[in-house]
Amino acid sequence: MTPSIGQQQSLVSIILSGSPIVQFVLLLLLAFSIGSLGVILYKFRQLRAARKQSERFLEIFWEAKNLAAISSASAELKQSPVAHVFRSGYQELQRFTRSSTKKSGTWGGEAESTDLGGIENVERAMRRATNQEVTRLEKALTFLATTASTSPFVGLFGTVWGIYHALTAIGIAGQASIDKVAGPVGEALIMTALGLAVAVPAVLGYNWLVRRNRVAMELIRHFGGGVHMSLIGRGGRTRRDSES
Repeated sequence: MTPSIGQQQSLVSIILSGSPIVQFVLLLLLAFSIGSLGVILYKFRQLRAARKQSERFLEIFWEAKNLAAISSASAELKQSPVAHVFRSGYQELQRFTRSSTKKSGTWGGEAESTDLGGIENVERAMRRATNQEVTRLEKALTFLATTASTSPFVGLFGTVWGIYHALTAIGIAGQASIDKVAGPVGEALIMTALGLAVAVPAVLGYNWLVRRNRVAMELIRHFGGGVHMSLIGRGGRTRRDSES
């Protein structure tokens, strides 16, 4: 049977006329709910943009003829983790190429050790960029985990306080009349339901985002190795062409 308007109004009045502790719990759960919804929507848009721009970057990477063209095209793909990893490695490769070209006439006998150091610098720059992208993708997930784990206990605290309030009302009245205990018991039941209502979407959103992040991170790590080898191979050819 559908609740009448009077019953719905009495439910609202129970919340508004509740004790300050119950109202504080209600506001805290409301803040958790709004915050978790905002995080889920923000991360959804972030991951969608990262996936689309990464797909676009992969097309550019395999179709372009040289590294400069790839770097120029990837500059517009700000949300692509793969493009960021490539730019970090390419910028380090450019610094290494310029410095090795200047030293080639003076340090010709140490060219092999210099090449190895440059390769390690490129690899280090790409590893650092990969860690930065992983951190960016995992940002704000802690709030969802905190909301999912604490909201039921916050609601349980409201429940315990509501029951305590009901027993206090019974003790003051001296009799267990329904009008004395209905309000506090209603507060208790509402807090329990709200705690679960806030926690369940946070858990579902957290698990979904973690799964999407795992796929994105695997793409970054897998493609990072291919980008590293491509940078070293193409960069070596570019350097030999400039020296000749």
